[in-house]
Amino acid sequence: MSLNLDPEIAEALAPMAGAMADATPPAVGDVAARRALWEPIIGAAGTAQPIPADVTTSEHHATADDGAQIRMRWYVKDGATPGPAVLFFHGGGYIFGRIDLFDGPVSRYVSASGVPMLSVEYRRAPEHPFPTPLEDAYAALRWLHEHASELGVDPDRIGVMGDSAGGGMAAALTILTRERGGPKIARQILLMPMLDDRTTTPDPHIAPYVLWSYDDSLTAWPALLGEAAGGPDVPATAAPARLEDATGLPPAYIEVGQLDVFRDEDLAYAMKLSRAGVPVEFHLHPGAPHEFDSIAFESDVARRAIADRIRVLTSI
Repeated sequence: MSLNLDPEIAEALAPMAGAMADATPPAVGDVAARRALWEPIIGAAGTAQPIPADVTTSEHHATADDGAQIRMRWYVKDGATPGPAVLFFHGGGYIFGRIDLFDGPVSRYVSASGVPMLSVEYRRAPEHPFPTPLEDAYAALRWLHEHASELGVDPDRIGVMGDSAGGGMAAALTILTRERGGPKIARQILLMPMLDDRTTTPDPHIAPYVLWSYDDSLTAWPALLGEAAGGPDVPATAAPARLEDATGLPPAYIEVGQLDVFRDEDLAYAMKLSRAGVPVEFHLHPGAPHEFDSIAFESDVARRAIADRIRVLTSI
């Protein structure tokens, strides 16, 4: 019995598959080609559903330790009452993506949950390798804590959330804040997170269905980590799968598709957290590839995944 795409996801992917059938995938190491290929797709997926009219945004900046100004966008539902908030990190393998491309998804999370979000324009590799993106994330977290009162945010109820590389960033930030003694993170919401620079051997059951490919990982991790990628000296704050002791990390919600390159590392991370006494809710979605929810958003599995995310957001 082999693995297969969920029928509704297969139907939604058919036009993209047809358009890409004759295209030559970017070569390993070609970051520019991946940006040119994927950013228009991300943008189109983000606006394929209506952007809620009841969410207001405002622009802010945090100052990183090197003096750089980190752009951030605050999303709040009209009439929201004081309570929790979430720091959001977009996906893109650490090498592409911008907060503008994720206006749709973030606005929909905020509208459906009532929980405001701060989306972070962290600097991208290879122009800004590790630890710069993570330090940008840390600067944003400190900014949110420092401005919690004026934003109507309970500093004890701040979560972190991200998809793909953004999920990896969220996980890494919880490890970094544990090392530095704060600021506090109440919950981590990791959507198909990119956690392990050593995931390089293709799984033949998954390979026919990948959207984010093994070659993409072989491009992205060296862009972030340089020659250290895959070697013995990568810290857990760069690749959270390297974590040895998960004690004291915040409760986690983790989900991934069964046809996702990141499946095994996400399963392993959920187990690692669980064995350290960290509360974990884990979902493995059969028949689902990477970023299935943004492409096949009308599928039953995507609707269930979004409903679970909204439930967790409202529980922070």
